[in-house]
Amino acid sequence: MTKPLPTRGQPPLTARLEPWMSELLADPQQCAALMEQYASPVNVVFPAVLPRNAAELVDAGVSRGVDVRAFFARKANKALGFVEAARDAGHGIDVASERELRQVLGMGVEPQWIILSAAIKPDALLRFAIAQGVTISTDSLSELDRIAAHTVALNAEGQNVRAQVAPRIAPDPQRLPPTRFGEVAQEWIRGGVGKEKEHVDVVGVHAHLHGYAESDRRAVLADCLEVIDELREQGQRPTFIDLGGGVPMSYLDSADEWEEFTQQRQLAVEGKPTQLRTWKDNPLANTYPFHQTPTRGAWLEELLDGDIPGYGNAADALNSRELALHLEPGRSLLDGGGVILARVAFVKKRSDGVDLVGLEMNRTQCKTTSDDILLDPLVVPTARAAEGADDAEDMRKSNRGRACYLVGAYCIEDEVIIWRRLTFPEGVAPGDCVAIPNTAGYFMHILESASHQIPLANNVVCKQESALEFFQDAIDGAN
Repeated sequence: MTKPLPTRGQPPLTARLEPWMSELLADPQQCAALMEQYASPVNVVFPAVLPRNAAELVDAGVSRGVDVRAFFARKANKALGFVEAARDAGHGIDVASERELRQVLGMGVEPQWIILSAAIKPDALLRFAIAQGVTISTDSLSELDRIAAHTVALNAEGQNVRAQVAPRIAPDPQRLPPTRFGEVAQEWIRGGVGKEKEHVDVVGVHAHLHGYAESDRRAVLADCLEVIDELREQGQRPTFIDLGGGVPMSYLDSADEWEEFTQQRQLAVEGKPTQLRTWKDNPLANTYPFHQTPTRGAWLEELLDGDIPGYGNAADALNSRELALHLEPGRSLLDGGGVILARVAFVKKRSDGVDLVGLEMNRTQCKTTSDDILLDPLVVPTARAAEGADDAEDMRKSNRGRACYLVGAYCIEDEVIIWRRLTFPEGVAPGDCVAIPNTAGYFMHILESASHQIPLANNVVCKQESALEFFQDAIDGAN
């Protein structure tokens, strides 16, 4: 076994590693074999983290007497290994398309453990969801009318089904930022959301929030409870509130490193001298909080211990109404569940002398909606001397301390994998493996593209019994 070689961003952001990642990255032969068998890049996923992470949330609810149920946000990672892990552990799935829904049902997930939260729902998707009996997060009064009409039509065809719906509640824009998801509580109430509709049951309510502030969750819970109480006045029997949106996690162990990065980034945004070095001096204004505290269970305990405006203690308000609390994490359930392995194609200089490390991957294969992935990758020394080439170790030595940008395969000038400049203290050589850890949630798949007809990355499941075992995820056969 060989320890992976470090990289250091400017400033550094040391990634938190799971034990299985450390074991894999200490084995250059295994990393080389995976890239040889499945091509570069390869997405290695470890579904065993999902039940562990979900249990934190469930246990936090138990400690406050609240029935908390986790619904894995499928859009965060398409690998079916995570669906299997959620199913086997008794957790639900949040789906956002007909294909996701069909795959999840095909994996044996029971309809009552599925919520359809797609922002746009074509008629074919609605009809299929109704027929299958999954809960539909209903975005508007007009969508509720469409669902009712489809349900009547399906029953006229002899289906004998009842639509299961959860109106999506947009928070009061006087308290929280405006959102495109759902309608405000008073609109649902004025529209008669609880009135009897043929073959339609309102089984809960749903909200979707951006960001991670637990105080924002308590604020929208007030809107949800207002609708819940109205529904019950109208004779409906909702049983849950579903708080969609993220649950905090942390990619980094060091709060100090994150604070230093944040300070340097702010200087860059203000146009002041800074230690931050990025491609074309991009200030990385749109950043994700790669270090957070509290996370998961501790965060949820704070939420449940706090007050809902107008309703008192959050846990008491839920328990007194016998309401379950559903959560839909993506990143947080996948925390520690993935690493991307990519082969180094070259080490060279840009025309103006800037150092570059080229990877056999493209930027969409590790890309999210923020400006950059804010952790430092690792180098696994997998290079072997090729005929006519210098010895790999000599090449690494010659590149020690070199400060480079990681660039990818697309024929685009700004084809950059990580926008921060990285220093390679122990060097890097063509044929080495660059490993980007903790990429399962919203990095591997959310923006992936087959531009230039470059194939999508293969997805490999890692399991650990006495040793690490690897096999291709079933999603690659489904694509």
